[in-house]
Amino acid sequence: MDANNPPPPLSAKFKDSFAYPTVKERMPSIVAGVADTAFRSKVWIKEKYGEEGSEDLKKVAGGVSKLRNEMMTGKVLIPITDTRSDVKLWNDYLREVTERDGEEPTWFVSPWLYVECYMYRRIQESVEKCNILNKFDVFMDQKRKSLLDSAQPTLILLNYLMTVVNDLDSGETSDKQKLFKQLMQISLWGNKCDLSISGGQDNAQTSCPLDQVNKLRQFILRDDLDQVWQHLSSKSPSRVDIVLDNAGFELITDLCLAEFLISAKLASSVHLHAKAFPWFVSDVTKDDFDHTFQFFMQNNSLAMDMFLKRWKGRIEDGSWVFKVHDFWTSPFAYCDMNKYMPELYTDLGNSTLIIFKGDLNYRKLVGDRNWPTTTPFEDSLCGFHPAPLCALRTLKADLVTGLEEGKAEEVKEQDRNWMINGNWAVAVYCDRIVQ
Repeated sequence: MDANNPPPPLSAKFKDSFAYPTVKERMPSIVAGVADTAFRSKVWIKEKYGEEGSEDLKKVAGGVSKLRNEMMTGKVLIPITDTRSDVKLWNDYLREVTERDGEEPTWFVSPWLYVECYMYRRIQESVEKCNILNKFDVFMDQKRKSLLDSAQPTLILLNYLMTVVNDLDSGETSDKQKLFKQLMQISLWGNKCDLSISGGQDNAQTSCPLDQVNKLRQFILRDDLDQVWQHLSSKSPSRVDIVLDNAGFELITDLCLAEFLISAKLASSVHLHAKAFPWFVSDVTKDDFDHTFQFFMQNNSLAMDMFLKRWKGRIEDGSWVFKVHDFWTSPFAYCDMNKYMPELYTDLGNSTLIIFKGDLNYRKLVGDRNWPTTTPFEDSLCGFHPAPLCALRTLKADLVTGLEEGKAEEVKEQDRNWMINGNWAVAVYCDRIVQ
């Protein structure tokens, strides 16, 4: 980035954001949904954990009710007070934001990225303060229902992948590039299943994912998948990283992609990066990953049985590595990773390709800034480039870079809400560092 041409300011104050009215309604509804989950869990929590569990549940309900009140009355953001290892990081950054902006951050006025991340950290604070329920996932029911409701598309995808893998294993597949682009697009459109954009309401995959690829190709605003293929296929099989987004059907599309990369000998290992605690309603945690395997065990399906055994083997032999890191549940843009978590930046530097999934990862890649849509993607990364990277993202927030001149105006004529409704996408690649 040229020092004489600094990046634009952080996106948004909520009031200036095109998505602001939607977000202002969505965030309180997510917090209210957590309180409702606590209320509906009273019976089974008491049966399983007794009175102490009931008292913990009251702590969760009380914590999120207080949070919602602060939010609705526009209070100043207050320090985190639980005992998680990341508390100092969050509170130090809260002071840093105050010093930078010259005022304490407040709800629906301060930059969207920080405030939205802070909301989920405060929800987790109410859980962390529990004695027994300190591992309670307040979004678990919604995530599991979404996975269950996506059972039929999941079966279609796994049956297809079973055929692909069998052909690869027998050496009968010739067009790996076509399959690679297809599975990357399936993983891309799996990102439509996002419970945070729906305010926690049902948002399961219901259509055939294979048909979807052809129907939705016209809605990819920038498609760099040929470049990604050229990069990956020109290297000896090595490490690929996938920074995961949503649990449920999207996670299954990501695991199918990971399987293809190994089976097609495009990667020798795939590192899967997940969240440290429940985040943005439907983001993947270790429990969600484990539950996906349990879901396979509960279904009478040849394909599910095959991939359950195969994927457990991947974990055991190290060709899949599942990782959790606090950085993914922090408020930082990724250009700050080397400053705050240099060991993660160094680790990612060992990758041949990093695939970032979803809207929040994209927002953090480009710093959640109001870039002109024609800004080169590599410029908008503000120097973040531990390794060649690809972002697969359906648009759910009002920022995007790397588009051709006139493309944004053309799409807006077709769809006024194109930046926030998840119906449009980018598959963008960067293989160079811009200082």
